[in-house]
Amino acid sequence: MEKFFSTVRGLGLKRGPQRWAGGVCGGIAAKLNVDVAYVRIAYLLFALIPGPAFLLYLAAWLILPDQRNAIILESFLEQRSGRS
Repeated sequence: MEKFFSTVRGLGLKRGPQRWAGGVCGGIAAKLNVDVAYVRIAYLLFALIPGPAFLLYLAAWLILPDQRNAIILESFLEQRSGRS
């Protein structure tokens, strides 16, 4: 599992500090160097199409590192296994 999280960190994509929910759109906007409003509008349009938009956002929130390079899913799995 550590290799997976290292790969995710290596992408250079992080959840952004400008957050409404989890900061995923802010992180994508920062990586693409565009205004966060454009990414939010694109996501909203994507969400209107029947499909897994919510699940995709949730997965991104769980696996993208935040500004401190911490990954929520990794921390959760470490706590469950008793490692710190």
